[in-house]
Amino acid sequence: MKPRKRVTPRRLQKQKKVSRRASAAASKHPLEPLPEWPGLYRPIKKPVTLRLDADVLAWFKRQGPGYQTRINRALRKLMVDERKKDVRKKDERKKSGE
Repeated sequence: MKPRKRVTPRRLQKQKKVSRRASAAASKHPLEPLPEWPGLYRPIKKPVTLRLDADVLAWFKRQGPGYQTRINRALRKLMVDERKKDVRKKDERKKSGE
């Protein structure tokens, strides 16, 4: 068995740089779920600081553990709905322009 390398602050710093580069590259070209992969798509998670109204946060927390996931799902649903609206508007403009 190979002896493990000691983790020094310098090595740790290099590892962090590599992982930051990888996550930055991934965020520039987010993956879209492929139709042949139903249920297997997992978007990259990014830690953020978000200020929410106290009553909104309390409402999500009252529903029990997993409130951050529920907030994410609510935001994703809103995003998907808005994208659908944008596509419909573009289609309507194309039809009216023809």
